[in-house]
Amino acid sequence: MKTLLLSLLLLTAMIVSTPAQKKKKSSTHLKGKKVLIYTKNGKGYVHDNIPASVKALKEICTELGIQADATEDPGVFTPENLKKYDALIFSNTNNEVFDNEAQKKALQEYIRHGGGFVGIHSANATERDWPWMWAMVGGKFVRHAAHQQFDVVVTDPGNPSTASLPQRWTVNDECYSSNELNPDIHVLLSADLTTVEDKGRAEYPGRTFGDLFPLAWCHTFDGGREWYTALGHDASFDSDPTFRKHLAGGIKWVLGSNK
Repeated sequence: MKTLLLSLLLLTAMIVSTPAQKKKKSSTHLKGKKVLIYTKNGKGYVHDNIPASVKALKEICTELGIQADATEDPGVFTPENLKKYDALIFSNTNNEVFDNEAQKKALQEYIRHGGGFVGIHSANATERDWPWMWAMVGGKFVRHAAHQQFDVVVTDPGNPSTASLPQRWTVNDECYSSNELNPDIHVLLSADLTTVEDKGRAEYPGRTFGDLFPLAWCHTFDGGREWYTALGHDASFDSDPTFRKHLAGGIKWVLGSNK
């Protein structure tokens, strides 16, 4: 009887302790990681939500136990400086964001040595004359419909950036269309184009993907892990808990946490 009672107590202890142990392992995985948030914009449109985006990203990183620096100075793109970071987050960067070829080469070498990359919103409109950049991000911005409310569909709920999202998510944002899509991207979120009022749809994307169009994806390219979301135009969206979970999951995936 004592042996049976002891066995039951041990089994109960294992069941109760297992979730806590898993949570501890997951939370410690990112401890000590460091990321660089980059917000440089070249000539042209500059998003006014950048300060709100940086604030949100820093808060997300703090919650995950990650250190975060933020800058719009392209001078940080040197091989020695980039070695300090486990991932780069291009938040609403746009147009030409580098001063010279050495800075571009530093980014390439960083990725080729296993560095991670997170792209948010207009990050896919960055360095649009540089084919390597399109391929690394996963696609290149073409146009967007007028800012409006539309539905986003979770294409793959198995990624950390989509696992906590509703299957159908109504957002107020710009519905981005991209071309030069890298064929190896894994689509995570798609815009339901039947919910988007877009007079220019016939111009692009038409029915390239039927009534859905990729908005967020991930892939591995040239040695690194890359994750991108087209969402994130408004400052108000940066305080949205659902969007923050989406961003946090993307950062986790890039840093190698698939849980």
